[in-house]
Amino acid sequence: MGDRVYEDIPSTESKALRINLNKSIFGTFSEIGAGQETVRNFFAAGGASRTIAKAMSAYGKDFSDAIYGAEDDGRYVTESRLRKMLSHELDLIEKRVDRKKNPDKLFFCFANTVATIDYAKKFQGHGWVGIRYQTKPDEDYSEITMHVRFHENKALYQQNTLGTLGVNLIYYAYYHYDAPKSLLRHLYDHIDKDLLEIDTINFSGPCFENVDNRLMSLELIKNGMTEAVMFDPDGHNLLISDELYSKNVLALRGSFRPVTKVNMDIYEKSLALFLEENKIKKEDTISIFEITLSNLSAYGAVSDEDFLHRANLLGAMGQKVMISTFKEYYKLVEYLERYSNEKKALAMGVDNLIYIFDEHYYEDLIGGTLEAFGKLFTENLKVYLYPFKNQETGEITTSENVEVPEQMQDLYKYFQHYGKFVDIEDYAPEYLDIFSREVLRMIENNETGWEEKLPENVAKQIKKQKLFGYKE
Repeated sequence: MGDRVYEDIPSTESKALRINLNKSIFGTFSEIGAGQETVRNFFAAGGASRTIAKAMSAYGKDFSDAIYGAEDDGRYVTESRLRKMLSHELDLIEKRVDRKKNPDKLFFCFANTVATIDYAKKFQGHGWVGIRYQTKPDEDYSEITMHVRFHENKALYQQNTLGTLGVNLIYYAYYHYDAPKSLLRHLYDHIDKDLLEIDTINFSGPCFENVDNRLMSLELIKNGMTEAVMFDPDGHNLLISDELYSKNVLALRGSFRPVTKVNMDIYEKSLALFLEENKIKKEDTISIFEITLSNLSAYGAVSDEDFLHRANLLGAMGQKVMISTFKEYYKLVEYLERYSNEKKALAMGVDNLIYIFDEHYYEDLIGGTLEAFGKLFTENLKVYLYPFKNQETGEITTSENVEVPEQMQDLYKYFQHYGKFVDIEDYAPEYLDIFSREVLRMIENNETGWEEKLPENVAKQIKKQKLFGYKE
């Protein structure tokens, strides 16, 4: 990217120098796997003796284990490893630097544990990066941790990118912590977004007491920093690759505005079919409630409040939530395939099947519809379909009588013949008259009876938190 893009942004060198010239900031750099790429910038900027207590790279596994302890799973590029590094190095600073003699010192530890691209270029490279630090001497530590994926094709390029990212993180952690959304964007100073993906980030500590990490995940999506994020029912951000690893995956896409009895019936009946048909265990399976960015913006600009309303309700139902940029279903399946080789299923209302067979979605693909469907209907995938009821005629639509475009009928029959579509037969007929948009209208207009259309806990949470414009 050209220099003009960065004309109003301090250079990496000037950021490192400003940190070095701050007489209070003092700490340790511990970098494993890609060399000491971040601290190198501080040494090169000058005045590093004021800032750097220690710079190290415990590269050998035996040495690393001796310092930070062994990992139960034998992996070193993990969040657990990063946190052990941060804790160990800060403990040493606290023990070795007398607070009484240095009352104004702001201690920090910057750490990363990274695997850059291998020489055969089979593994692209990824890692965990973080800082634990103080902004006041008598204050507890704040922390920012993130997971990154490299998209450059040489280890040297990835190392340089990591060094720039590290400087950005340290600089803005100290000088921009009061604006976390802006801080997030500035992590890409002098870094092309195509070269680096930040797919998980978490803020904690006194500087970020009012930060909801789910909103930070949403910012990653909105800013084009990653394609998908996930968080658990308690609102903790999750690394998707870890969550999907060796898991069977059931994904349910929807607006969940709000989550209704229909949504939960689709989920529960699909999960039962998925487990039974594949003879798999629930503990080996992950269920995902997915909301696309286009859905979040369907009512105008993406609203943090609206997003949290949906997330809170799904959390109340004990569900993991994924936010993605995947407007087309084949992109979702392609993404899931990247991290799991096990069985997969999509759960949806049969009316949504029509959108899958709308060839307009695939005009940008060189291989068109056939390429998209090759990616969508993999060997491991099935689609569980919940029936649809025509509110005027009462007709029930299933996979047997759904109307797809004429030019797509042969393709549809092909996948139908090979059992890719499975009708949910033990559905609750009374649920076919429930539509979330109608429930939302009733809530907004303070009408009665909407509670009956929602799971009990969801209705309680809407009233308790006054979600979606609810008024007592």
